[in-house]
Amino acid sequence: MNPLPPAYGWIDDLRPLPRMLQEARKLYGTREVAGSANNPVILGWAKEVGLAKSYTADGIPWCGLFMAVVAKRAGKPVMEGPLWARNWVAFGNAADEAQLGDVLVFRRDYGSGHVGLYVGEDYGAYHVLGGNQSDGVTITRIARDRCIAVRRPVYKAAPATATPIQLAANGALSTNEV
Repeated sequence: MNPLPPAYGWIDDLRPLPRMLQEARKLYGTREVAGSANNPVILGWAKEVGLAKSYTADGIPWCGLFMAVVAKRAGKPVMEGPLWARNWVAFGNAADEAQLGDVLVFRRDYGSGHVGLYVGEDYGAYHVLGGNQSDGVTITRIARDRCIAVRRPVYKAAPATATPIQLAANGALSTNEV
């Protein structure tokens, strides 16, 4: 497993992690391959979730693919049309306040979107573990005002660690998660 940046090292000390976050953590550091080549790991995710015919290159936006493989491995339902990030607004249950492991859906220009998992927040941004952030699985800060949905996975019993997390406002705000 790739190490997290020091500001997020506390994630590896929490037990139990919400299941989707646990699965996403295992994928941290996965990156696209530059140029015309493709990362076989990312293409393997498409095959794993039944999207191999429609997802053929890691240059295609893959935040929704990342979420689909994370949800599947965590035993959660995969959204219909998971590659379209905004489809994740129907995942799980709506929540008023984000907490560790929640799915966050963001608006982007021209009607597109982005989706990832909440790992914390600061005064102006959510800290999001997601795919296709700077061409990899990373943690990035995304402005709160871009969030259009907070969705909570359905739990039999929510893990005690599934709470809001306050963090320092370290790092630049993302404006385009590709």
